[in-house]
Amino acid sequence: MLHYTIETLGWIASALIVGAYFLNMQGKLDAKDPRYIWANLVGGLFFVVNTYYHGAYPSALVNVVWVLIAVFSLSRKTA
Repeated sequence: MLHYTIETLGWIASALIVGAYFLNMQGKLDAKDPRYIWANLVGGLFFVVNTYYHGAYPSALVNVVWVLIAVFSLSRKTA
């Protein structure tokens, strides 16, 4: 069951990040829009779980940085 949960998180992460990027490229979602940032934050977190589970540590680290950038961006918007 854990394996399927981890795989589902990976697919959700892909949909969130690629979907947000697609909407950004279409001019429908600005990169500074909190929805865009949240999609990247949640997608990044889910990718951290998925890539760590699969032992893809370089990818996990990249996604930790991805999440930190999103957190920083959100904190600047609320400050």
